Amino acid sequence: MAKDWIAKAIGKPGALHAQLHVPAKEKIPAGLLAKAAKKGGKLGARARLAETLKGFHHPHKFVDDAVDKHYKTMKRRVT
Repeated sequence: MAKDWIAKAIGKPGALHAQLHVPAKEKIPAGLLAKAAKKGGKLGARARLAETLKGFHHPHKFVDDAVDKHYKTMKRRVT
């Protein structure tokens, strides 16, 4: 698979919002996204890609908490 496939797949940012008539500053409701993903054509493809990319999100809070906990348990001083 290509290294930058996500960048190439997102050719027209905001197109899914426009097709679903959802303002760009609002999130697309999960139910509407799931319904659109079942359709064919560009709408279905964009919706399925959005569902896939939604699963890639990792909240930084949990990562930061794990790093903080790790450094607190270390015996030597970290600068």
